[in-house]
Amino acid sequence: MKKYRFILLIILIIAARDAGAQSIINTEHNLSATGPGDVRALSESEICIFCHTPHNSLPSSPLWNKDDPGYTYTLYHSSTAEAVPGQPDGSSILCLSCHDGTTALGSVLSRSGEISFMSGISTLPPGSSNISTDLADDHPISFDYTTGLAAADGQLKDPTAIVPPVSLRNGRMQCTSCHDPHRNLTNDFLLVTNQFSELCFSCHDRDYWSFSIHSTSTATWNGNGIDPWPHTEFLNVAENGCESCHKPHTAGNNQRLLNELAEENNCLPCHNGNVASTNIVAQLAKPYLHNVYGYNLEHDAAEDPLVLSMHVECEDCHNPHAVNNTPALAPAANGFLTGVKGVDQSGNPVDPLQYAYELCYRCHADSPAKPTSLTTRQIEQNNVRLEFDPANPSHHAVNSAGVNPDVPSLIAPITESSIIYCTDCHASNGSGSPAGPHGSIFPGQLKFQYQTADYTVESTTAYELCYSCHSRTSILNDESFGAHDEHIRDLRTPCNACHDPHGISHTQGNSTNNAHLINFDRGIVSPANNGMLAYESTGIFSGRCFLNCHGQNHMGFAFEY
Repeated sequence: MKKYRFILLIILIIAARDAGAQSIINTEHNLSATGPGDVRALSESEICIFCHTPHNSLPSSPLWNKDDPGYTYTLYHSSTAEAVPGQPDGSSILCLSCHDGTTALGSVLSRSGEISFMSGISTLPPGSSNISTDLADDHPISFDYTTGLAAADGQLKDPTAIVPPVSLRNGRMQCTSCHDPHRNLTNDFLLVTNQFSELCFSCHDRDYWSFSIHSTSTATWNGNGIDPWPHTEFLNVAENGCESCHKPHTAGNNQRLLNELAEENNCLPCHNGNVASTNIVAQLAKPYLHNVYGYNLEHDAAEDPLVLSMHVECEDCHNPHAVNNTPALAPAANGFLTGVKGVDQSGNPVDPLQYAYELCYRCHADSPAKPTSLTTRQIEQNNVRLEFDPANPSHHAVNSAGVNPDVPSLIAPITESSIIYCTDCHASNGSGSPAGPHGSIFPGQLKFQYQTADYTVESTTAYELCYSCHSRTSILNDESFGAHDEHIRDLRTPCNACHDPHGISHTQGNSTNNAHLINFDRGIVSPANNGMLAYESTGIFSGRCFLNCHGQNHMGFAFEY
């Protein structure tokens, strides 16, 4: 026995020398009575005995001193994973003989009795080291990592490109591909640090990542609220990298190993003004919002670009691996939408999208769960893809310039050839609010107020949305329609009574009746006494109406622009 102890001592001295004066002796894997961790033996002085024995080991290599736990483990599964994990084998099953929390730490083959531990514990106590027999919330292990797998996945490095000390074990991903159980030179016995995601990107090769804000940002936590990061030694977004959102063991959300079960809780701890400069949480407290709180586990990264069931999560609109600050001009998508799925103007899925409106079309076009219009129109249409079709008799210029070649009310630099974003109208309200329709105090998540109620008193604020692009002075001076001032200011008729702000599909309307976005609000406008409800264009800057409004019967009432 003395000879055995002497050999172990020599091994430990050599290991310490080769590890830069760091060995298992001063790590938490030293479970002897002299170990530095909270989990240690009551009196046992030997160190290697908890894992290794020179005789009668199981398996013979690496002289393992514990029985195979013999359990069937619940395995990791993800809709986006190409790898197929198997029941743990190789070095992984050896690690699990302690870390699954089922086998007594002091139960070793070389001793007839169980080694006693401090505080009367037998197995690993609850905590991050005890990953249980449920491996569904842990990084997958015990699968063949091949060139074929890397090619099929598309975002994994070829196995020949993995650089030591990270390595495969007999061509398989195992616990020891990432961890060195004898040395803890970094953290959690990692082979290399995960600062700046170095360990993760030893194998993973995410599209867009090198240009992503989450890869490059030096933003730090301001100290308010809860620290959003697991590693207090990593000081900013870039240093925390992948682990800002992902947890390789005992993750809160099994799918893609997210830190938290609720998807938005993986984003909002930073996007509440305490790390990111914009406070999305404040926008989500407004009455009209994309309600990410209202859905849980309904979004899936592998889902069809066309949203088939009603839900919204941050990841539906933003790719966290790709998002960046690159600007763009309408209709092109800017950096905040990089790497996101969409639906194009023809109704076809696109991945990634090219134009910003293609994101909105995921939910607001052909989706069976799309929201309905807030206004009951003469011509009903809830598919915004059809409303913005360039072939329409009239449409707001979201994917192509508008149809009308002469719009005198436009405020420079906007012209008849300009194209706008959906978010020029639908966005968070208030000065300094972040771009995008996160939340608003106005119905429809509008950026500015747009009153639709009949008998609204005209003012700069009542129709601020319209007046942000169309000159109020021009409108009330009747430069674009000879009776605008009378209708809007004198009769207090809202813009929405006559105009459908998205557009009228060419499958339902025509250039005679639906030019200039004319599509009446049936809650305000009703048919004329002869039963007709129509607007007719009779030429440039002229037309006539058949309708009843405010008790006035228009029987072909003619006007000129």
